[in-house]
Amino acid sequence: MGKTREIKKRIKAVGNIKRITRTMQMIATAKFSAALQRAVAGRPYADAIFDLVAEMASSSSEVSHPLLATGDPDGQTLTLVITSDRGLCGPYNGSVLRTALKHFREQAGSTEGRIEVIGKKGANALRFNGVEPTVHHTHFTDKPVYEHVEKLAQEYIDLFTSGKVSKVNIVSMKFISAGRQQPEVVQLLPFEAPEKQEATPGSKSDYEFSPSAGELLGELLPAAVKVTLFQAFNDAVVSEHVARMVAMKAATDNAGKMGKDLTRVYNRARQAQLTTELTEIISGAAALE
Repeated sequence: MGKTREIKKRIKAVGNIKRITRTMQMIATAKFSAALQRAVAGRPYADAIFDLVAEMASSSSEVSHPLLATGDPDGQTLTLVITSDRGLCGPYNGSVLRTALKHFREQAGSTEGRIEVIGKKGANALRFNGVEPTVHHTHFTDKPVYEHVEKLAQEYIDLFTSGKVSKVNIVSMKFISAGRQQPEVVQLLPFEAPEKQEATPGSKSDYEFSPSAGELLGELLPAAVKVTLFQAFNDAVVSEHVARMVAMKAATDNAGKMGKDLTRVYNRARQAQLTTELTEIISGAAALE
């Protein structure tokens, strides 16, 4: 009797867990849909302004800007690690933190520079691994506000142009599709145009700038830096929600499977118990004859 009662308690507990994980899955799905719309809506603008600045920077060798200048190789670096405040999102935080720790090991002196973290999970994990964050940003939520990200990006621009930091890197999760997210390290400053294939003879375009290319870059480069950082925030939020959605779906499926297994065990235990009781009754009746 005690065994069946214990199994029934476990079945009830597993059922409660299943309801909780299913609810969390539904919430994560709704948040993922909203975050995906924001990320997809902003990506064309981010890609367009990045390509435009890269084209302008590579089209003229005479163009110079403080954000294009290479800093002191021995100068202090700044690394921003973007993680989540909450767990239960599968390998999301672990993947970002492994990438960050690998970056710190490979880049000499990076742990001696400024290390800024977004998310409680990242801050706690870095401290556990002996890396003390310089700044822990706590005002960013799962709905990034452009004004807050713009303020942070402007702070990085000011630190870079003043020479206090020589490089700014972002470690975050890049959202590629609902089935694929990839942790990456992106150099935010100094701005680097992507390497392009060598043009065929006669295919190179000449540009005339009005106003001058320097004036245009003075406006577009800071905007490109801010948009790139904002897109990194959006990608991180979308990746977190899709990882939590997948993790909660797996937990719900596992709870359902465990509930079925426990029900089968309960039925067998109950059948054995009934058989034992019937045997005792028959044996008692036979003894009275």
